[in-house]
Amino acid sequence: MQLAMIGLGRMGANMARRLIAGGHQVVAFNRSRESVDALAKEGATPAYSLAEAVRALRPPRVLWLMVPSGEATEQTVRELAGLCAKGDLIVDGGNSHYKDDIRRAGELAPRGLAYADAGTSGGVWGRERGYCLMVGGTHGDFERLEPALRTLAPGRSGVAPSPGRARPTSAEEGYLHCGPVGAGHFVKMIHNGIEYGIMQAYAEGFDILRSAAKEELPAAQRFTFELQEVAELWRRGSVVGSWLLDLTAMALAEDPELQRYEGHVPDSGEGRWTVQAALEEAVPAEVLTAALYARFRSRQSHTFAEKVLSAMRAKFGGHSERAH
Repeated sequence: MQLAMIGLGRMGANMARRLIAGGHQVVAFNRSRESVDALAKEGATPAYSLAEAVRALRPPRVLWLMVPSGEATEQTVRELAGLCAKGDLIVDGGNSHYKDDIRRAGELAPRGLAYADAGTSGGVWGRERGYCLMVGGTHGDFERLEPALRTLAPGRSGVAPSPGRARPTSAEEGYLHCGPVGAGHFVKMIHNGIEYGIMQAYAEGFDILRSAAKEELPAAQRFTFELQEVAELWRRGSVVGSWLLDLTAMALAEDPELQRYEGHVPDSGEGRWTVQAALEEAVPAEVLTAALYARFRSRQSHTFAEKVLSAMRAKFGGHSERAH
């Protein structure tokens, strides 16, 4: 299929590359010309303005946004709304709040413009591993996007369906129609809230292992562990094995003391939104709330646990410590 990728940052550019490799026609736009030029050399149709991106597409158009949530997304959607025509579909693949998706869809509908939200997980490794895609929108818009979703997703290879599943669905390929507009980003929001909790558990566990060598402890209870070896061990056969543990093991192998990391751990918004949703639904979320608060505290003083958190963020998403 043909679509425009608007925003060629860490994820947008690699998503465009994966789509091109899958045989799709990609129009590439970014505020910086250099990113567009780089994708053009790899087979994308370059566009140096949003208007040029719209003109390069055959109607009805699909424009996939991978720009920062907040005002950048709002501005881009507003500008596209003035350039697009009835039947065009705008997809927000960033980390917008689901309530903003619902509002935008309502604002675009009178113009005849369709809107979908696509929660996208995969980080800097997505080009190789594929992306997990959580989509909100009408069934028709989901089906319209499905050729691209199927290419972006990991597919069925390597992970067998869970025993007892009644029928195969696209979830087994790594993408899912989660419901109407807003549902995709709601699922992604909870995904990221859970991610906070898992990361915090690993971080605290490795901090306890490291602190077992403290001289304040009785000699017989004092242990010095090679954390990179423990992490490598747990990757094999352990019930706590995961991709996040794989990345932790990689970071510890490269830098056992994580000296390159300060331990300042930003939060990108989804953790806060998850806690807000829990409050609105009156659902207890002690672990996810505590993990969010731990990130707040990390900006005041830094422990080894926070260095582990920071290392995981850098590994899976290429995030810098000071990015907000």
